[in-house]
Amino acid sequence: MTTAASPDSCQRIAVTGASGKTGWRVVQEAIGRGLAVRALLRPGSAVPEGLAEAEIVRLELSDAAALKTALHGCDALVISTGARPSVDLLGPLKVDALAIRSQIEACRAAGVQRVVLVSSLCSGRLLHPLNLFGLILVWKGLGERWLAESGLDWTVVRPGGLKESEEGIEREGIVFSGPGGQENGSLSRRLVARVCLDALKTPAAIGRIVEITSSPTQLQESLGAWLNRPQPATA
Repeated sequence: MTTAASPDSCQRIAVTGASGKTGWRVVQEAIGRGLAVRALLRPGSAVPEGLAEAEIVRLELSDAAALKTALHGCDALVISTGARPSVDLLGPLKVDALAIRSQIEACRAAGVQRVVLVSSLCSGRLLHPLNLFGLILVWKGLGERWLAESGLDWTVVRPGGLKESEEGIEREGIVFSGPGGQENGSLSRRLVARVCLDALKTPAAIGRIVEITSSPTQLQESLGAWLNRPQPATA
C-alpha cells in the first residue's frame, strides 16, 4: 500500500508535454503558485513564451534513462502529452498509451509517487467519432487503466473540448463529474491547467477520475469542495 504525500510536499513538479497548448499553461500556473517546475519537451519542440522561469529538459519519452533522470528530485508529475492529428494513425497508441506506460515506469524508478494525467471526456469509449483518428479514445482509456493499476497516487482529469480563448474565464464555473458523467461541453485550457494543479493539492483527488467542462451559469466551486460532497452512485 502506498502512502499519499502531504499536499504541501509538492514543491517541485515535472510537466511532460510542456510545449503543448495545455502543458505550457500548466507550467505557467505552477510557477505562479510558487512551485519549481521542470518542463519536459521533445528535442525539436519550440519553447513557448512564459516558460523562462522553468527548468527546461529535452528528451524523448521513450528514453527510459533520460526520463528517470529528468524526474529525479521531483515530487509530482503532470502528464499533459497527447496525440495530435496526423497521417500517422499509430500516433495515439504511441502517445496516449505506450508513452503513458513509459512515464509510469519512470516515476517508479525515480521515486515520484504523485501523478496527474490530462485525458479526455469519453475516454475509453469505442463508438465515438474521435476514434476515426487512430482510435484515440481507446488508447487514452488504456493509458488511464495502466495508471490506475500502477500503485502510484494518481488523478485523471478528463476535460471536454479545449478552447484557446481565456476571455471571461474568471466568470466561468467548472462543471465537475465522475467518470461517464459528461459527454459534451468545453472549457479553456487555462482552467484545465488550474484543475490539474488543484488536484495535486487535494488529497481527496487521489484515485479519482474527474471530468470537467465549464459554463458561465455554473456556480463556482473548488475541486476540493466538489470531491468532499457526497457523490452520486455510479452504475
